[in-house]
Amino acid sequence: MKELMQKLSDVPGISGFESEVTKIISDELEDYADHIEHDRLGNIIALKKGSPDGPKVMLAAHMDEIGLMVRHIDKKGFIKFSKIGGINDQMLLNQTVYIHSNKGTVFGVIGSKPPHRMKAAERKKITSYENMFIDIGASSEEEALKMVNIGDPIVFNHTYAELPNSLITGKALDNRIGCLIMIETLKRVDSNANIYGVGTVQEEVGLKGAKTSAFKIDPDFALALDVTIAGDHPGIKEDEAPAKIGKGPAIILTDASGRGIITHPTIKEWLTSAASDAEIPVQLEVSEGGTTDATAIHLTREGIPAGVVSVPTRYIHTTVSIASMEDIENTINLLVSAINNL
Repeated sequence: MKELMQKLSDVPGISGFESEVTKIISDELEDYADHIEHDRLGNIIALKKGSPDGPKVMLAAHMDEIGLMVRHIDKKGFIKFSKIGGINDQMLLNQTVYIHSNKGTVFGVIGSKPPHRMKAAERKKITSYENMFIDIGASSEEEALKMVNIGDPIVFNHTYAELPNSLITGKALDNRIGCLIMIETLKRVDSNANIYGVGTVQEEVGLKGAKTSAFKIDPDFALALDVTIAGDHPGIKEDEAPAKIGKGPAIILTDASGRGIITHPTIKEWLTSAASDAEIPVQLEVSEGGTTDATAIHLTREGIPAGVVSVPTRYIHTTVSIASMEDIENTINLLVSAINNL
């Protein structure tokens, strides 16, 4: 499973450019799903059939990662970029990146005005991404345009690695962890339910793929599979992010202070009972932060009972997120146990 996790984390796929992730999911599930399709927006939907009258369960994992896009090339060949997804500017500076163009893959370095030439007040501020640029070694606009195009996606250059205590790190654990969990759940589950494993597109920029795929499937209930902030490190208070790495999956009861999902009571009972019966450790979370695909799904059609199961992850929306393979395994076990008991 680690090999698949590495493959998923390392592959490029910012919002709107998820096709390489889609291919991995399709290849992994071709022998397990009864039907696989790709919708017009780019979502992949894999159906594992149960009984004809069994419930329809949607497992949604967004495929996209945060990244950048080529916005402008100046006369000297330096690239200005836009952010795609929620990115804190301070994590951008001095990163190395790959620009994926139909002209090839181009390596670049994010640069800015050197601190030696900054005034004292400037050095105390976070450099805005608008004052950064990407250096691809081009000497002119004309030369740069032979290498890249306006609108090309830009992916951060950071590869998957393993740490002690079953920990892993990678550039796109949000949300290739969810993709791994969705794949492995479909492989292992044996249920009367009709299970739709969905790799959704463009979650980081508006939960877009979840809206269209949920409308198409019209499930009886749904779960978003994602990551959540692990607050078990310096610089954050426990009450701000109580989830901890190594303590099992987090069942999200509320996110965005209720502006996102408020988990349906039947979903909460279903998941917590399955965890108790299978003796799987779980954490309950009420979040004031971001939201997930479940927010879009639960407001589809007449409303779909929905919830979120997340893996606690440190440093999300950076290139160095850290999570636990034990938590990932426990999340899969929870989902398989819950779905098998339907």
